[in-house]
Amino acid sequence: MAECEGTGDSGFRRVLRRKDVIVLAFGAMIGWGWVISTGDWISDGGVIGASIGFILGGLMIFFVGMTYAELVSAMPKCGGEKIYCQRAFNSTVSFICTWALILGYVSVVCFESCTIPMIFSYIYPEFLQGYLYTVEGYDIYATWVISAVAIAAAITYINCRGVRTAARLQTLFTLIICASGVLLAAASLFSGDPANISENAFSGSGGDAVMGVISVMIVTPFFLIGFDVIPQAAEEIDLPFATVGRVIILSIILAVAFYGMIILSVGSVMDESQIQASMTGNGLVTADAMAIALGNQAMSKIILVGGLCGVVTSWNSFLIGGSRALCAMSESGMMPAVFGKIHSRHGTPAAAIAFVGAISMIAPFFGRVTISWVVDAGTLGCCLAYFLVAASFMRLRTKEPDMPRPFKVRHPTFIGASAAFMSGLMVALYVIPGTGVSLSGIEWAIVTAWTAVGIIFWLISRRRRSAQRRQEE
Repeated sequence: MAECEGTGDSGFRRVLRRKDVIVLAFGAMIGWGWVISTGDWISDGGVIGASIGFILGGLMIFFVGMTYAELVSAMPKCGGEKIYCQRAFNSTVSFICTWALILGYVSVVCFESCTIPMIFSYIYPEFLQGYLYTVEGYDIYATWVISAVAIAAAITYINCRGVRTAARLQTLFTLIICASGVLLAAASLFSGDPANISENAFSGSGGDAVMGVISVMIVTPFFLIGFDVIPQAAEEIDLPFATVGRVIILSIILAVAFYGMIILSVGSVMDESQIQASMTGNGLVTADAMAIALGNQAMSKIILVGGLCGVVTSWNSFLIGGSRALCAMSESGMMPAVFGKIHSRHGTPAAAIAFVGAISMIAPFFGRVTISWVVDAGTLGCCLAYFLVAASFMRLRTKEPDMPRPFKVRHPTFIGASAAFMSGLMVALYVIPGTGVSLSGIEWAIVTAWTAVGIIFWLISRRRRSAQRRQEE
Protein backbone atom coordinates (compact mmCIF):
# COMPACT_ATOMS: atom_id res chain seq x y z
CA MET A 1 0.00 0.00 0.00
CA ALA A 2 1.05 3.58 -0.64
CA GLU A 3 0.69 6.40 1.87
CA CYS A 4 -1.31 9.61 1.77
CA GLU A 5 1.48 12.14 1.55
CA GLY A 6 -0.41 15.16 0.27
CA THR A 7 2.13 15.71 -2.47
CA GLY A 8 0.26 14.70 -5.54
CA ASP A 9 2.12 11.36 -5.87
CA SER A 10 0.41 9.76 -2.89
CA GLY A 11 -1.15 6.82 -4.65
CA PHE A 12 -4.49 8.55 -5.23
CA ARG A 13 -5.77 8.54 -8.80
CA ARG A 14 -7.04 11.69 -10.56
CA VAL A 15 -10.35 10.35 -11.80
CA LEU A 16 -12.93 12.98 -10.78
CA ARG A 17 -14.22 15.26 -13.58
CA ARG A 18 -16.14 18.55 -13.26
CA LYS A 19 -19.53 16.80 -13.09
CA ASP A 20 -18.26 14.41 -10.46
CA VAL A 21 -16.94 17.23 -8.28
CA ILE A 22 -20.18 19.23 -8.49
CA VAL A 23 -22.39 16.28 -7.55
CA LEU A 24 -19.94 15.27 -4.83
CA ALA A 25 -20.27 18.67 -3.11
CA PHE A 26 -23.93 19.36 -3.91
CA GLY A 27 -24.96 15.83 -2.98
CA ALA A 28 -23.14 16.20 0.33
CA MET A 29 -25.05 19.38 1.18
CA ILE A 30 -28.45 18.04 0.08
CA GLY A 31 -28.96 15.05 2.30
CA TRP A 32 -32.07 14.07 4.25
CA GLY A 33 -32.51 17.37 6.09
CA TRP A 34 -34.72 18.90 3.40
CA VAL A 35 -37.24 16.11 4.01
CA ILE A 36 -37.17 15.79 7.78
CA SER A 37 -36.18 19.26 9.04
CA THR A 38 -38.20 21.68 6.87
CA GLY A 39 -41.05 21.64 9.38
CA ASP A 40 -38.65 22.54 12.20
CA TRP A 41 -37.23 25.45 10.21
CA ILE A 42 -40.65 26.86 9.39
CA SER A 43 -41.88 26.35 12.97
CA ASP A 44 -38.87 28.22 14.32
CA GLY A 45 -38.73 31.11 11.88
CA GLY A 46 -41.82 31.05 9.71
CA VAL A 47 -41.66 30.56 5.96
CA ILE A 48 -39.96 33.89 5.20
CA GLY A 49 -37.96 33.86 8.43
CA ALA A 50 -36.63 30.38 7.71
CA SER A 51 -35.71 31.45 4.19
CA ILE A 52 -33.87 34.50 5.54
CA GLY A 53 -32.13 32.32 8.12
CA PHE A 54 -30.90 30.01 5.39
CA ILE A 55 -29.75 32.94 3.28
CA LEU A 56 -27.80 34.43 6.21
CA GLY A 57 -26.28 31.07 7.07
CA GLY A 58 -25.58 30.51 3.39
CA LEU A 59 -23.87 33.91 3.22
CA MET A 60 -21.46 32.82 5.93
CA ILE A 61 -20.80 29.58 4.06
CA PHE A 62 -20.32 31.59 0.85
CA PHE A 63 -17.61 33.74 2.46
CA VAL A 64 -15.95 30.66 3.93
CA GLY A 65 -16.26 28.95 0.55
CA MET A 66 -14.43 31.84 -1.12
CA THR A 67 -11.47 31.34 1.22
CA TYR A 68 -11.54 27.60 0.47
CA ALA A 69 -11.67 28.28 -3.27
CA GLU A 70 -8.42 30.24 -3.16
CA LEU A 71 -6.65 27.88 -0.77
CA VAL A 72 -7.53 24.68 -2.61
CA SER A 73 -6.34 26.16 -5.91
CA ALA A 74 -3.05 27.17 -4.28
CA MET A 75 -2.57 23.90 -2.35
CA PRO A 76 -4.48 21.11 -4.14
CA LYS A 77 -3.33 18.38 -1.79
CA CYS A 78 -4.86 15.59 0.24
CA GLY A 79 -6.12 16.90 3.54
CA GLY A 80 -7.27 20.40 2.69
CA GLU A 81 -7.68 22.18 6.02
CA LYS A 82 -4.75 20.34 7.58
CA ILE A 83 -2.43 21.70 4.90
CA TYR A 84 -3.78 25.27 5.08
CA CYS A 85 -3.57 25.63 8.87
CA GLN A 86 -0.19 23.96 9.11
CA ARG A 87 1.30 26.27 6.51
CA ALA A 88 -0.32 29.37 8.02
CA PHE A 89 0.20 28.55 11.70
CA ASN A 90 1.51 25.26 13.11
CA SER A 91 0.69 21.59 13.60
CA THR A 92 -1.37 22.23 16.74
CA VAL A 93 -3.78 24.58 14.97
CA SER A 94 -3.82 22.17 12.05
CA PHE A 95 -4.80 19.29 14.34
CA ILE A 96 -7.58 21.27 16.06
CA CYS A 97 -9.04 22.42 12.74
CA THR A 98 -8.98 19.06 11.00
CA TRP A 99 -10.18 17.00 13.94
CA ALA A 100 -13.04 19.46 14.52
CA LEU A 101 -14.04 19.21 10.86
CA ILE A 102 -13.95 15.42 10.97
CA LEU A 103 -16.38 15.63 13.92
CA GLY A 104 -18.70 17.52 11.58
CA TYR A 105 -18.29 14.87 8.89
CA VAL A 106 -18.87 12.01 11.30
CA SER A 107 -21.93 13.71 12.78
CA VAL A 108 -23.52 13.96 9.33
CA VAL A 109 -22.77 10.30 8.65
CA CYS A 110 -24.39 9.39 11.98
CA PHE A 111 -27.35 11.64 11.16
CA GLU A 112 -27.88 9.85 7.88
CA SER A 113 -27.52 6.37 9.35
CA CYS A 114 -30.37 7.13 11.76
CA THR A 115 -32.66 8.44 9.02
CA ILE A 116 -32.63 5.26 6.93
CA PRO A 117 -34.98 3.34 9.26
CA MET A 118 -37.19 6.45 9.56
CA ILE A 119 -37.77 6.34 5.81
CA PHE A 120 -38.54 2.62 5.92
CA SER A 121 -40.99 3.08 8.79
CA TYR A 122 -42.82 5.80 6.83
CA ILE A 123 -43.10 3.67 3.71
CA TYR A 124 -43.95 0.51 5.66
CA PRO A 125 -45.78 1.41 8.91
CA GLU A 126 -45.26 -2.13 10.24
CA PHE A 127 -41.51 -1.95 9.68
CA LEU A 128 -40.53 -1.41 13.32
CA GLN A 129 -40.45 -4.84 14.92
CA GLY A 130 -38.58 -6.40 17.82
CA TYR A 131 -38.59 -3.83 20.64
CA LEU A 132 -35.19 -3.64 22.36
CA TYR A 133 -35.06 -0.63 24.72
CA THR A 134 -35.86 3.09 24.99
CA VAL A 135 -33.51 6.11 24.75
CA GLU A 136 -34.76 9.57 25.75
CA GLY A 137 -38.36 8.57 25.10
CA TYR A 138 -37.68 6.91 21.74
CA ASP A 139 -38.15 3.17 21.39
CA ILE A 140 -35.38 1.23 19.66
CA TYR A 141 -36.36 -1.77 17.54
CA ALA A 142 -34.28 -4.60 16.11
CA THR A 143 -35.37 -3.82 12.54
CA TRP A 144 -34.30 -0.17 13.05
CA VAL A 145 -30.79 -1.16 14.11
CA ILE A 146 -30.30 -4.00 11.63
CA SER A 147 -31.36 -1.99 8.57
CA ALA A 148 -29.23 1.01 9.49
CA VAL A 149 -26.13 -1.05 10.24
CA ALA A 150 -26.51 -3.11 7.06
CA ILE A 151 -26.78 -0.05 4.82
CA ALA A 152 -23.90 1.63 6.64
CA ALA A 153 -21.76 -1.43 5.94
CA ALA A 154 -22.78 -1.43 2.25
CA ILE A 155 -21.95 2.24 1.70
CA THR A 156 -18.65 1.81 3.53
CA TYR A 157 -17.80 -1.13 1.27
CA ILE A 158 -18.66 0.85 -1.89
CA ASN A 159 -16.33 3.64 -0.82
CA CYS A 160 -13.54 1.19 -0.09
CA ARG A 161 -13.87 -0.09 -3.65
CA GLY A 162 -12.89 3.26 -5.12
CA VAL A 163 -13.88 6.90 -5.45
CA ARG A 164 -14.89 6.49 -9.10
CA THR A 165 -17.52 3.90 -8.18
CA ALA A 166 -18.80 6.22 -5.45
CA ALA A 167 -18.92 9.14 -7.91
CA ARG A 168 -21.10 7.21 -10.37
CA LEU A 169 -23.53 6.41 -7.58
CA GLN A 170 -23.45 10.05 -6.49
CA THR A 171 -24.37 11.35 -9.96
CA LEU A 172 -27.40 9.10 -10.36
CA PHE A 173 -28.79 9.81 -6.91
CA THR A 174 -28.19 13.58 -7.12
CA LEU A 175 -30.26 13.73 -10.30
CA ILE A 176 -33.12 11.95 -8.52
CA ILE A 177 -32.92 14.43 -5.61
CA CYS A 178 -33.12 17.40 -7.97
CA ALA A 179 -36.01 15.90 -9.92
CA SER A 180 -38.11 15.25 -6.80
CA GLY A 181 -37.40 18.73 -5.39
CA VAL A 182 -38.24 20.46 -8.66
CA LEU A 183 -41.47 18.43 -8.94
CA LEU A 184 -42.56 19.65 -5.51
CA ALA A 185 -41.74 23.25 -6.44
CA ALA A 186 -43.67 22.99 -9.71
CA ALA A 187 -46.67 21.42 -8.01
CA SER A 188 -46.70 24.14 -5.34
CA LEU A 189 -47.02 26.80 -8.03
CA PHE A 190 -50.41 25.37 -8.99
CA SER A 191 -51.76 24.08 -5.67
CA GLY A 192 -50.05 26.39 -3.21
CA ASP A 193 -51.71 29.40 -1.56
CA PRO A 194 -49.71 32.63 -1.05
CA ALA A 195 -51.88 33.26 2.03
CA ASN A 196 -50.19 30.33 3.76
CA ILE A 197 -46.87 32.13 3.41
CA SER A 198 -48.14 35.54 4.51
CA GLU A 199 -49.97 34.13 7.54
CA ASN A 200 -46.90 32.16 8.64
CA ALA A 201 -44.16 34.50 7.41
CA PHE A 202 -42.42 35.04 10.74
CA SER A 203 -43.77 32.67 13.35
CA GLY A 204 -40.62 33.12 15.39
CA SER A 205 -39.16 31.05 18.19
CA GLY A 206 -41.35 31.74 21.22
CA GLY A 207 -42.98 34.62 19.36
CA ASP A 208 -39.69 36.40 18.69
CA ALA A 209 -39.19 36.71 14.92
CA VAL A 210 -35.52 37.71 15.23
CA MET A 211 -34.71 34.70 17.42
CA GLY A 212 -36.65 32.56 14.98
CA VAL A 213 -34.41 33.65 12.12
CA ILE A 214 -31.30 33.13 14.29
CA SER A 215 -32.44 29.66 15.33
CA VAL A 216 -32.59 28.66 11.66
CA MET A 217 -29.38 30.46 10.74
CA ILE A 218 -27.46 28.69 13.50
CA VAL A 219 -28.14 25.21 12.08
CA THR A 220 -27.49 26.00 8.41
CA PRO A 221 -23.76 25.14 8.54
CA PHE A 222 -24.71 21.57 9.43
CA PHE A 223 -26.97 21.29 6.40
CA LEU A 224 -24.56 23.15 4.10
CA ILE A 225 -21.41 21.37 5.15
CA GLY A 226 -20.17 19.41 2.15
CA PHE A 227 -18.44 21.85 -0.21
CA ASP A 228 -15.33 21.31 1.92
CA VAL A 229 -15.24 17.68 0.85
CA ILE A 230 -13.68 18.95 -2.38
CA PRO A 231 -10.36 19.98 -0.77
CA GLN A 232 -10.17 16.61 0.96
CA ALA A 233 -10.26 14.83 -2.40
CA ALA A 234 -8.12 17.43 -4.22
CA GLU A 235 -5.57 14.84 -5.37
CA GLU A 236 -8.32 12.78 -7.00
CA ILE A 237 -9.72 15.68 -9.07
CA ASP A 238 -8.74 15.94 -12.72
CA LEU A 239 -9.46 19.66 -13.28
CA PRO A 240 -7.48 22.91 -13.58
CA PHE A 241 -6.89 24.27 -10.08
CA ALA A 242 -8.72 27.54 -10.74
CA THR A 243 -11.76 25.59 -11.91
CA VAL A 244 -11.85 23.62 -8.66
CA GLY A 245 -12.27 26.90 -6.77
CA ARG A 246 -15.15 27.99 -8.99
CA VAL A 247 -16.88 24.63 -8.53
CA ILE A 248 -16.85 25.14 -4.74
CA ILE A 249 -18.68 28.47 -5.07
CA LEU A 250 -21.17 27.04 -7.57
CA SER A 251 -22.02 24.10 -5.32
CA ILE A 252 -22.79 26.43 -2.38
CA ILE A 253 -25.07 28.63 -4.47
CA LEU A 254 -26.96 25.61 -5.82
CA ALA A 255 -27.45 24.13 -2.33
CA VAL A 256 -28.77 27.36 -0.77
CA ALA A 257 -31.13 27.82 -3.72
CA PHE A 258 -32.42 24.25 -3.35
CA TYR A 259 -33.13 24.61 0.37
CA GLY A 260 -34.85 27.96 -0.18
CA MET A 261 -37.00 26.43 -2.92
CA ILE A 262 -38.10 23.60 -0.61
CA ILE A 263 -38.95 25.95 2.29
CA LEU A 264 -41.06 28.21 0.10
CA SER A 265 -42.78 25.27 -1.61
CA VAL A 266 -43.75 23.58 1.65
CA GLY A 267 -44.80 26.90 3.17
CA SER A 268 -47.11 27.69 0.27
CA VAL A 269 -48.75 24.25 0.19
CA MET A 270 -49.30 23.78 3.94
CA ASP A 271 -50.65 26.19 6.52
CA GLU A 272 -49.24 26.38 10.04
CA SER A 273 -51.72 23.90 11.53
CA GLN A 274 -50.99 21.32 8.81
CA ILE A 275 -47.26 21.66 9.37
CA GLN A 276 -47.67 21.16 13.13
CA ALA A 277 -49.92 18.15 12.57
CA SER A 278 -47.35 16.61 10.25
CA MET A 279 -44.54 17.22 12.73
CA THR A 280 -46.41 15.57 15.59
CA GLY A 281 -47.28 12.69 13.27
CA ASN A 282 -44.58 11.15 11.09
CA GLY A 283 -42.35 14.25 11.10
CA LEU A 284 -41.83 14.12 7.33
CA VAL A 285 -43.36 17.49 6.47
CA THR A 286 -41.91 17.74 2.96
CA ALA A 287 -43.32 14.34 2.02
CA ASP A 288 -46.74 15.35 3.30
CA ALA A 289 -46.49 18.61 1.34
CA MET A 290 -45.93 16.63 -1.85
CA ALA A 291 -49.03 14.53 -1.14
CA ILE A 292 -51.12 17.68 -0.64
CA ALA A 293 -49.63 19.43 -3.69
CA LEU A 294 -50.43 16.51 -5.99
CA GLY A 295 -53.65 15.50 -4.27
CA ASN A 296 -52.56 11.94 -3.70
CA GLN A 297 -51.02 10.48 -0.53
CA ALA A 298 -49.04 7.98 -2.60
CA MET A 299 -47.13 10.88 -4.18
CA SER A 300 -45.35 11.45 -0.87
CA LYS A 301 -43.27 8.43 -1.78
CA ILE A 302 -41.57 10.52 -4.50
CA ILE A 303 -40.08 12.77 -1.86
CA LEU A 304 -39.06 9.77 0.19
CA VAL A 305 -37.19 8.33 -2.79
CA GLY A 306 -35.44 11.68 -3.26
CA GLY A 307 -34.72 11.83 0.46
CA LEU A 308 -33.35 8.30 0.44
CA CYS A 309 -31.04 9.29 -2.41
CA GLY A 310 -30.03 12.34 -0.38
CA VAL A 311 -29.09 10.11 2.52
CA VAL A 312 -26.82 8.08 0.25
CA THR A 313 -25.19 11.08 -1.48
CA SER A 314 -24.49 12.87 1.79
CA TRP A 315 -23.29 9.72 3.48
CA ASN A 316 -21.12 8.94 0.47
CA SER A 317 -19.50 12.38 0.35
CA PHE A 318 -18.67 12.53 4.04
CA LEU A 319 -17.16 9.09 4.05
CA ILE A 320 -14.88 10.37 1.28
CA GLY A 321 -14.14 13.66 3.05
CA GLY A 322 -13.64 12.25 6.53
CA SER A 323 -11.44 9.40 5.40
CA ARG A 324 -9.20 11.68 3.30
CA ALA A 325 -8.80 14.08 6.21
CA LEU A 326 -7.82 11.19 8.49
CA CYS A 327 -5.38 9.99 5.86
CA ALA A 328 -3.68 13.38 5.68
CA MET A 329 -3.47 13.63 9.47
CA SER A 330 -1.90 10.20 9.60
CA GLU A 331 0.84 11.25 7.19
CA SER A 332 1.66 14.19 9.46
CA GLY A 333 1.95 11.99 12.51
CA MET A 334 -1.31 13.17 14.06
CA MET A 335 -3.17 9.88 13.62
CA PRO A 336 -2.16 6.19 13.66
CA ALA A 337 -0.21 5.08 10.58
CA VAL A 338 -2.93 2.66 9.49
CA PHE A 339 -5.21 5.56 8.52
CA GLY A 340 -2.63 6.73 5.98
CA LYS A 341 -2.41 3.48 4.03
CA ILE A 342 -3.75 3.57 0.48
CA HIS A 343 -5.12 0.32 -0.91
CA SER A 344 -2.88 -0.77 -3.78
CA ARG A 345 -5.75 -2.02 -5.92
CA HIS A 346 -8.59 0.41 -5.21
CA GLY A 347 -6.56 3.53 -4.43
CA THR A 348 -8.57 4.35 -1.30
CA PRO A 349 -7.64 4.88 2.38
CA ALA A 350 -9.54 1.75 3.36
CA ALA A 351 -8.79 1.80 7.10
CA ALA A 352 -9.81 5.45 7.40
CA ILE A 353 -13.06 4.75 5.53
CA ALA A 354 -13.72 1.77 7.79
CA PHE A 355 -13.19 3.93 10.90
CA VAL A 356 -15.76 6.53 9.84
CA GLY A 357 -18.09 3.79 8.64
CA ALA A 358 -17.84 1.95 11.97
CA ILE A 359 -18.96 5.05 13.88
CA SER A 360 -21.98 5.34 11.59
CA MET A 361 -22.89 1.79 12.58
CA ILE A 362 -22.88 2.70 16.28
CA ALA A 363 -25.23 5.70 16.00
CA PRO A 364 -28.44 3.72 15.20
CA PHE A 365 -28.22 2.00 18.59
CA PHE A 366 -29.16 5.34 20.19
CA GLY A 367 -32.17 5.81 17.92
CA ARG A 368 -33.82 8.95 16.64
CA VAL A 369 -32.52 11.09 19.50
CA THR A 370 -29.06 10.78 17.93
CA ILE A 371 -30.18 13.24 15.25
CA SER A 372 -30.67 16.13 17.67
CA TRP A 373 -27.42 15.36 19.47
CA VAL A 374 -25.17 15.20 16.45
CA VAL A 375 -26.54 18.26 14.65
CA ASP A 376 -25.36 20.73 17.29
CA ALA A 377 -22.13 18.91 18.17
CA GLY A 378 -21.22 18.55 14.49
CA THR A 379 -22.09 22.14 13.63
CA LEU A 380 -19.81 23.42 16.40
CA GLY A 381 -16.97 21.39 14.91
CA CYS A 382 -17.66 22.70 11.41
CA CYS A 383 -17.85 26.34 12.48
CA LEU A 384 -14.63 26.08 14.48
CA ALA A 385 -12.87 24.57 11.47
CA TYR A 386 -14.28 27.28 9.17
CA PHE A 387 -13.04 29.99 11.54
CA LEU A 388 -9.52 28.54 11.52
CA VAL A 389 -9.52 28.18 7.72
CA ALA A 390 -10.59 31.82 7.35
CA ALA A 391 -7.81 32.83 9.76
CA SER A 392 -5.32 30.77 7.73
CA PHE A 393 -6.52 32.46 4.54
CA MET A 394 -5.85 35.92 5.98
CA ARG A 395 -2.50 34.95 7.52
CA LEU A 396 -1.21 33.39 4.30
CA ARG A 397 -2.15 36.52 2.37
CA THR A 398 0.27 38.39 4.66
CA LYS A 399 2.81 35.64 5.26
CA GLU A 400 3.10 34.43 1.64
CA PRO A 401 1.72 37.18 -0.62
CA ASP A 402 3.54 35.77 -3.65
CA MET A 403 2.17 32.25 -3.32
CA PRO A 404 0.75 31.15 -6.70
CA ARG A 405 -3.04 31.35 -6.44
CA PRO A 406 -4.79 30.14 -9.63
CA PHE A 407 -8.12 31.22 -8.12
CA LYS A 408 -7.49 34.57 -6.42
CA VAL A 409 -10.22 36.16 -4.32
CA ARG A 410 -10.90 39.85 -4.80
CA HIS A 411 -11.12 42.02 -1.66
CA PRO A 412 -9.40 39.34 0.45
CA THR A 413 -9.46 41.40 3.67
CA PHE A 414 -13.24 41.82 3.53
CA ILE A 415 -13.89 38.21 2.50
CA GLY A 416 -11.52 36.74 5.08
CA ALA A 417 -12.70 38.97 7.92
CA SER A 418 -16.36 38.30 7.10
CA ALA A 419 -15.80 34.55 7.04
CA ALA A 420 -13.87 34.63 10.33
CA PHE A 421 -16.38 36.91 12.06
CA MET A 422 -19.49 35.00 11.03
CA SER A 423 -18.07 31.55 11.76
CA GLY A 424 -16.57 32.81 15.04
CA LEU A 425 -19.95 34.23 16.02
CA MET A 426 -21.55 30.85 15.36
CA VAL A 427 -18.98 29.16 17.61
CA ALA A 428 -19.68 31.69 20.36
CA LEU A 429 -23.45 31.13 20.17
CA TYR A 430 -22.93 27.41 20.65
CA VAL A 431 -20.35 27.71 23.44
CA ILE A 432 -21.64 30.59 25.58
CA PRO A 433 -24.42 29.43 27.96
CA GLY A 434 -27.79 31.13 27.76
CA THR A 435 -27.72 32.05 24.08
CA GLY A 436 -30.71 29.85 23.38
CA VAL A 437 -28.75 27.57 21.07
CA SER A 438 -25.83 26.62 23.34
CA LEU A 439 -24.87 22.96 23.58
CA SER A 440 -26.66 20.67 26.02
CA GLY A 441 -24.93 18.33 28.44
CA ILE A 442 -25.02 15.28 26.16
CA GLU A 443 -23.78 17.36 23.23
CA TRP A 444 -20.85 18.62 25.28
CA ALA A 445 -20.19 15.00 26.24
CA ILE A 446 -19.95 14.11 22.53
CA VAL A 447 -17.55 16.99 21.87
CA THR A 448 -15.46 16.10 24.92
CA ALA A 449 -15.27 12.42 24.00
CA TRP A 450 -14.30 13.26 20.42
CA THR A 451 -11.58 15.61 21.67
CA ALA A 452 -10.25 12.95 24.04
CA VAL A 453 -10.08 10.34 21.27
CA GLY A 454 -8.19 12.77 19.04
CA ILE A 455 -5.67 13.61 21.75
CA ILE A 456 -5.10 9.92 22.50
CA PHE A 457 -4.53 9.20 18.80
CA TRP A 458 -2.15 12.15 18.55
CA LEU A 459 -0.11 11.11 21.60
CA ILE A 460 0.15 7.51 20.38
CA SER A 461 1.23 8.68 16.94
CA ARG A 462 3.84 11.08 18.33
CA ARG A 463 5.29 8.31 20.49
CA ARG A 464 5.47 6.05 17.43
CA ARG A 465 7.28 8.67 15.37
CA SER A 466 9.69 9.40 18.24
CA ALA A 467 10.50 5.70 18.49
CA GLN A 468 11.10 5.54 14.74
CA ARG A 469 13.48 8.49 14.88
CA ARG A 470 15.45 6.90 17.72
CA GLN A 471 15.80 3.69 15.72
CA GLU A 472 17.01 5.62 12.67
CA GLU A 473 19.62 7.36 14.80
